[in-house]
Amino acid sequence: MERRQFLKIGGLGSLALFTGIPFSSHARSDFKIKKIRYYAAPGYNKPLFNQARGIVEIETDSGLIGIGEGGTPDMVKQCAEMLIGEDPFRIEHLWQYLYRGMFYPPGREKLHGVGAIEMALWDLKGKALGVPVYELLGGKTRNYVECYATGFRKSKATTMEGQAQDCLEAGLRCYRIGPTGGNGDLPFDFYENSKKTIETCQRLDKAVGGSGNWAIDLHTRFDTTEAIKICDALEELEPYFVEDIIRSENPEVYRTIRNMTKVPIAVGEQFGDRWDSNVLMENHLIDYSRVTLPNTGGISEIKKIIAIGETHYVGIIPHFTGPLSTAALVHVLGSSSPTRCMIELAGGEPEKPTYFNEDFIDFREGKIHLNDRPGLGVIFSPEKASLLFEVTKNTEFTHPYLKSPDGAIHNW
Repeated sequence: MERRQFLKIGGLGSLALFTGIPFSSHARSDFKIKKIRYYAAPGYNKPLFNQARGIVEIETDSGLIGIGEGGTPDMVKQCAEMLIGEDPFRIEHLWQYLYRGMFYPPGREKLHGVGAIEMALWDLKGKALGVPVYELLGGKTRNYVECYATGFRKSKATTMEGQAQDCLEAGLRCYRIGPTGGNGDLPFDFYENSKKTIETCQRLDKAVGGSGNWAIDLHTRFDTTEAIKICDALEELEPYFVEDIIRSENPEVYRTIRNMTKVPIAVGEQFGDRWDSNVLMENHLIDYSRVTLPNTGGISEIKKIIAIGETHYVGIIPHFTGPLSTAALVHVLGSSSPTRCMIELAGGEPEKPTYFNEDFIDFREGKIHLNDRPGLGVIFSPEKASLLFEVTKNTEFTHPYLKSPDGAIHNW
């Protein structure tokens, strides 16, 4: 039996078991995208473009469905109207088409939608071949992914120190805090809160024994003077990382920051594709990247960012994200090789919405273990969500784009 035929039969057999789509003798591998649907995530109303959690379904002419998460309705719809009739297995080609096909490079809001669609394509391909996505990305490099918590909901402690200790005892690697101030309607006093933030970090470091058991996000809240004052004080302590020391609009500012402090620097929560991170990594200006899914534009793109980072010894510690994107991150980090690698969990545990299967994330003793079901290993119940639109044909207002002689996407 030829290898291709074996993979097709074996993969589609697994597909039938996982999705309920019956195997038939005329099953084929040359799928075409037939429909793309977008659902609102029930109970999630956060109005941030870059933290959207809509569910994207991509359906082929064979009935196979892949799911992704992210993007606002208008962004996803524009992208979806470019993909009807396309081969869903050509993931990189379609990503390049979405990224470059409308001439203007996408901003971070559109990247979020591109990331949702690309995530769905990986899920679809894994299901078609009967393998988990991490196998398509190179296979397992670790048995589980460590986690760090921002807050710890299960703790009954009434102090920050007690909550951090409970977090670590539950098996999570690190407890992350933010700076003081900045909540409510009270004016933010740089001087007062730089002092209070230093005092808070000193208490926390003592309570958990340093050793990278805690971290802090300065949240781009301070100007250079106060930010460096805080970093100077933290050099005597042992945080795992100090995040977003200064505003993120100008990455080149970290050339100055890096020369002014020795704390481990983490940046990237507000970033998108690899071009946002390249300068920081190439010039050894950061120690950890905080980029996440779907903000980077998808699974392939974050893998590229991780690879760039590895050549410059930059670890990957993604920002918390939606529940499906968290599941996708486990496939990404579980098939990547940086030694410093963690996922952030808001509240110290994964979200488990009712529209996904109960066991879509295998979270045990503070760690997330890899899911070996086909695709992303997540079952979506669309009847528990709200359908906002379905795209079945491409836009009538196409924009020209070029191809190189070999067929690759080329800028117009």
